Amino acid sequence: MSEISAVVFDLDGLMFNTEDIYNETGTELLRRRGIENAQPVIEKMMGLRAEEAFRVMKQMCGFSESIGQIQQESDQIFQSLLHEKLAPMPGLFELLEMIEQRQLPKAVATSSSRKYLEEVLDRYQLLPRFQHTLTSEDVTRGKPDPEIYLKVADLFAIPPEKMLVLEDSSNGTKAAIAAGAHVVSVPHQFSRNQDFTGTRKIADSLLDPYILDLIRATG
Repeated sequence: MSEISAVVFDLDGLMFNTEDIYNETGTELLRRRGIENAQPVIEKMMGLRAEEAFRVMKQMCGFSESIGQIQQESDQIFQSLLHEKLAPMPGLFELLEMIEQRQLPKAVATSSSRKYLEEVLDRYQLLPRFQHTLTSEDVTRGKPDPEIYLKVADLFAIPPEKMLVLEDSSNGTKAAIAAGAHVVSVPHQFSRNQDFTGTRKIADSLLDPYILDLIRATG
């Protein structure tokens, strides 16, 4: 195992159960339009920036509405669910504490917006615990392009291979691999059948022994 100098987290589906909420949102959005099997569409959208994700939905489903109209309705559904259903993924706080005990710097790199990132992290007073946060607004090309992870490495002033990147989706995993990072994929029920080719490890949870051993080997 290579020595790790920083840890980078994806946000949705990795730190929080928001992919559950996105899935419920997408299912409802498509149900309103007569589409009962939403999963193939939602899987293609996972890990993409919002505009790119809704472009995929529009193309796959042949909707005549604008991307903006679809996104606005989706945002309304999502916000109504987020308030009551947001929860951290199992092991998140224990892993953060272990990383902090080793004095490793941390970052979040997400395809979501900065406003949304801050809303979610602030709910659990987590924002001050990360040295860097990068969002869709900080890059010109979204995942699976490696831009966001290359920028994180630059901010940490370390080679990408010294970053442990934790991702839950195929698109995010591809982005981190392309950047040259040490990638561990932690899929959930909606992403476990995706393609994680090239990842160092498909972990069962944030407290998978492989992740913990990497952290313990530092410092």
